[in-house]
Amino acid sequence: MPRTLAFLRHGQSQWNLENRFTGWVDVPLTEKGEAEAKKAGELLKASGVQFDGCFTSMLTRAIRTLNIALDAMEEPWLPVIKDWRLNERHYGGLTGLNKQETRDKHGDEQVHIWRRSYDTPPPVLEDSSPFPSLGDRRYTGIDVPKTESLKLTLDRTEPYWNEAIAPALRQGQDFIIAAHGNSLRALVKVLFQVADDDINKVEIPTGNPLLIELDETLKPTSARYLDAERATELPPLPR
Repeated sequence: MPRTLAFLRHGQSQWNLENRFTGWVDVPLTEKGEAEAKKAGELLKASGVQFDGCFTSMLTRAIRTLNIALDAMEEPWLPVIKDWRLNERHYGGLTGLNKQETRDKHGDEQVHIWRRSYDTPPPVLEDSSPFPSLGDRRYTGIDVPKTESLKLTLDRTEPYWNEAIAPALRQGQDFIIAAHGNSLRALVKVLFQVADDDINKVEIPTGNPLLIELDETLKPTSARYLDAERATELPPLPR
């Protein structure tokens, strides 16, 4: 039986607005981000899909986005599963830095490699950083990374897809995944079979639901952003 999956990147956060590397730091949504989340919920409701549940990360901006969207859908009761493996990529030593200032210091080419290369992580987050994640109690018992490339992000999101999300879809349910630019890019790479050299071209806009239709093998048969005016280019459907 065909299934429906919606990817929802969180609405604009305060550090998106300030052009800073965020990663695992908890930052609030802006007023614009909350409006994006509300519109996302309205679009999901208008799609007519009756979702059975939701997955999200352990970061507040994704959780808040999902909650606002569910309120707009008039379905705040939908079950939600939270897991750290849907967290944003850990930006290591870049965490908290202004992106333009980082380019001025290290050069455009080096920052582009850290941001967009598939398997080159930024420098590690030093223990003296003002943005530690190692001591956060929500990650008790987890080997918290000190930096991640997209490949390392994929190394945790793909097993979670295989262990939790894919089996739930195969049981005949439809889901929303509210997460982050890079954790969703990792899942797009898996679902659409995007090559390592091409995944850097995939950009997921904030607060714009990506509705994906899947066949019985969970292979995408169609995909579209619900807000066409803010849509970005999607990779071709896998053959």
